[in-house]
Amino acid sequence: MRRRFTAPLAAVALSLPLALIPAASASAAPSDKPQILSSWTQTSASSYSAWNSARNNQGAWAAYGFNWSTDYCSTSPDNPFGFPFQTACARHDFGYRNYKAAGTFDANKARIDSAFYSDLKRVCAAYSGAQLTACNSTAWTYYHAVDIFGVAPAKAGIDRSGRAA
Repeated sequence: MRRRFTAPLAAVALSLPLALIPAASASAAPSDKPQILSSWTQTSASSYSAWNSARNNQGAWAAYGFNWSTDYCSTSPDNPFGFPFQTACARHDFGYRNYKAAGTFDANKARIDSAFYSDLKRVCAAYSGAQLTACNSTAWTYYHAVDIFGVAPAKAGIDRSGRAA
């Protein structure tokens, strides 16, 4: 004897996906996330200050789903020659990680790197004389390292140098 599914069972099966839709959209980030991300990755001191304030109060921004993780200055010293570059490196990581997650890294990389260099130069502005010169030279070196070696994740079939894999 064959059993047929009854209409109520079919109705439950069809309504299940509809019940899941509101839950998925409720967890979506606010629609102004790209604008907030952009405002926190500009070259200005006010952009840096706004980002740092948000970083110190991450819970207030939890709905946006930003990636705040950092390895600071990666394999380079965080405070080379005593110059405190660590927070500038953290903001740079924030820009890279969040624009990569949004799929808009390539369009924003140059600005993120320029913001990093501006942050480093603001650190250096606290010095004078030979220390200022040394700090600015170190900042220039750090900037060029990310300008040259900071890359998007390898694309399928393409290695990091841009050659076919």
